[in-house]
Amino acid sequence: MTRDTGATDRNNCRPIEWISVAGFKSIESVQKLSMKRVNVIIGANGSGKSNLVSVFSFLEAIRAGRLGEYVARAGGADRVLHFGAKATDELVIGVSFADSLNQYKITLIPDESDRLVPLQEVTSIWDKQKHGRPYSSLYHFHDTGPHSPFKKTCALHDNRFLRPDGSNLSAFLYLLHEKHPESYDLIRRTIRLAMPFFDDFVLTPTAANAAMIRLEWRHVGIDSYFDASSLSDGTLRFMAMATLLLQPKQFLPSVILMDEPELGLHPYATTLFCSLVKAASVRAQVIIATQSSLMLDHFQPEDVLVAERRDGASTFTRLNTANLEAWLHDYSLGQLWEKNEFGGRPTPEKRNAH
Repeated sequence: MTRDTGATDRNNCRPIEWISVAGFKSIESVQKLSMKRVNVIIGANGSGKSNLVSVFSFLEAIRAGRLGEYVARAGGADRVLHFGAKATDELVIGVSFADSLNQYKITLIPDESDRLVPLQEVTSIWDKQKHGRPYSSLYHFHDTGPHSPFKKTCALHDNRFLRPDGSNLSAFLYLLHEKHPESYDLIRRTIRLAMPFFDDFVLTPTAANAAMIRLEWRHVGIDSYFDASSLSDGTLRFMAMATLLLQPKQFLPSVILMDEPELGLHPYATTLFCSLVKAASVRAQVIIATQSSLMLDHFQPEDVLVAERRDGASTFTRLNTANLEAWLHDYSLGQLWEKNEFGGRPTPEKRNAH
């Protein structure tokens, strides 16, 4: 395990300074979009919020050697390219890292089998390792139904990092409980702030198989314990997000990606979540796509990227406090968005771009 030192953190957490994207899904061309430690992307449905987040997942797939798998799951190169291969003949992504002058750039083109193949790739520091902790990870904790990953039994030793769907949450919490008790206790106390009925997790291997574990918990004042099926959707999601954002820094990816994390959360839980995001941003870069005006109220204008769809293509504009200063004396940032003072609302298409 990596030693927990300041030097290690600087080496592992290389935040992105800017990113350029051309030809990816709804993004026709975005050049040198600046990225902060916290990036909250807002916009109407279909504006491209999720597509910008997906760019980083796409880069992680390339880094991990899973480009072909990503493109196949997306439905082929024609679905990944902006308006398809007939309109876009290449996909280009460039990244500059904030801690140095090093950059990464890749150009991909479609082939006859509807795959994307690299035409050119330039890198100086980006380690394309196939194993270990991912550089960036998109966390989707949305599935809380009867067959949710949270509710399944998982391998006890599946704990190298928290999986993006939360399927190994119980095993990861078990590791923290045994090896990182301070982090575990902070997670437990934070969950109790949002859910006072929660006492603690019950983290023991299953009786039938000591190599397996499932998510179980104890209610305040009650000796018996319950499984994940007894928790509400919002409670499950908050537990996973608290674990993600409060885990020891040696397990964190350099870039944390989340799409609509506010789903199912009580306003107070949303407030807690935003506090956790700001705390985690000291140790990792955080990128969130959201439609929550309440969430906006907890961040600064410079943290916010406004996504809009213009002439069939997504654009992204970072807010500026100076431009909103007069308004912010009387309104919160979320209220200004609801009043349509800085865009990010549905707008009619002026023409067909292709």
